[in-house]
Amino acid sequence: MALTILQQIEETVKAIRLKYAASPKVGIVLGSGLGNLTSEITIEKEIAYTDIPHFPVSTVEGHGGKLIFGTLSGQQVVILSGRFHYYEGYTPAQVVFPIRVLKFLGVDTLLLSNAAGGMNAGFRVGDLMIINDHISMFIVNPLLGKNDSELGPRFPDMSEPYDKALIKAAKGVAAGLGIPVHEGVYAGVTGPTFETRAEYRLLHIAGGDAVGMSTVQEVIAARHMGVSVFAISVITDLGIREEENIITHEEVLQAAAAAEPKLTALFKGIIAGL
Repeated sequence: MALTILQQIEETVKAIRLKYAASPKVGIVLGSGLGNLTSEITIEKEIAYTDIPHFPVSTVEGHGGKLIFGTLSGQQVVILSGRFHYYEGYTPAQVVFPIRVLKFLGVDTLLLSNAAGGMNAGFRVGDLMIINDHISMFIVNPLLGKNDSELGPRFPDMSEPYDKALIKAAKGVAAGLGIPVHEGVYAGVTGPTFETRAEYRLLHIAGGDAVGMSTVQEVIAARHMGVSVFAISVITDLGIREEENIITHEEVLQAAAAAEPKLTALFKGIIAGL
């Protein structure tokens, strides 16, 4: 008989605790080309995804494949160095499985980063956008199917997916560090193709300021379980220009890497204030 999601989570948590017993309260998910935050951590334990039962494996360039435990800015943290995407062929439940595991390890605050395409005329490559809302109608909801009340309610409220107090704190940290930040709406899509010009226009008209292929399913799962969420996009390309604008994954990784020091400083400041 196949294991339920809850049984899989329990098995995974048990296996992780055999290797690392502490219970971090802060979880971090690093997006494409944004893995160097790990160099700022006092690492206590690294576990390869391949050594964790029921865990997917990252298949995308720019994503690591390790669960990293340690301290950052005086807080116990756990980092997903490498996330999972629907476009890799994983089910929505598999995409958010690690987020659910983080909750059962003790995480109550989740910080997410991603690389995104800018659709707001005021954005430039390398800018940071704090996500204050999202559009999820273009992705597959990870809560479809039978609901397990031990994970969360059947119909979770999503009126505030991104914690207002964390957003306020992040803006304060950014101001103190002299790091310009935008706020805006993130439109989640499945990928793996980058958007057509017509799709960029549609998403922008619908209210999106940035678009990407991750994050939204993770946020839905986190909020379902009562985890507070902060998320930020690095604008790695622009989809609002009428001239030729060919986008490659390599360019996305380069732009993310260039903006990473700002993101690292911001995350360190946010975590220090928790």
